[in-house]
Amino acid sequence: MTAPQPFSQACENNKDAILEVLQLELQSYAHVLEIGSGTGQHSVYFAPNLPRVTWQTSDVTAHHDHINTWHSAYPAPNLKAPLAFDLTCDSIPFNNNSHSSYDAVFTANTFHIISWSLVQTLIELVSDTLPIDGKLMIYGPFNEEGRYTSASNRHFDLSLRQRDPASGIRNKEDVIALAQNHDLVLSNQYAMPANNQILVFQKRAQV
Repeated sequence: MTAPQPFSQACENNKDAILEVLQLELQSYAHVLEIGSGTGQHSVYFAPNLPRVTWQTSDVTAHHDHINTWHSAYPAPNLKAPLAFDLTCDSIPFNNNSHSSYDAVFTANTFHIISWSLVQTLIELVSDTLPIDGKLMIYGPFNEEGRYTSASNRHFDLSLRQRDPASGIRNKEDVIALAQNHDLVLSNQYAMPANNQILVFQKRAQV
């Protein structure tokens, strides 16, 4: 795959491992919203390899040109142009020309970039949007029991916080508790390369 600009080496490195999990977890799902599509590299790889799934990209508008560059180079019939989504001011975006709802949400490398208050907003919005049994899949690094899982994650976290004190690697237990408070229950977790993980949550009915 020849890379149009911009290019993320991290996306190139992790795409196969993430796809394996998505192929397992999305067997009975049809419409995925990707939150924080970034360069768009993941979307052009995942969509053709998940042909029964409609893959809807989204991000802040400043990233749309990047995403559309990749979409133009590698189009797929089930790959949708990015919708505007800014957690600081927007609700979950919907494409009125396509489906009116999502049964799964995927996000990669976002929780450690955005502030904890925006993590809370994201979880709340996703919970309000997903139907019962809908899935939220989160890829990225997580601390466990308040500890870094590797020296590289520790260095990465320090660099994140130097750039933005509100960012940083989140504690997995905090994310699980937050999700559970919004009726999203951890259903699976996967160890991934480079000290990352995928957490899979499923929407339960309120009791």
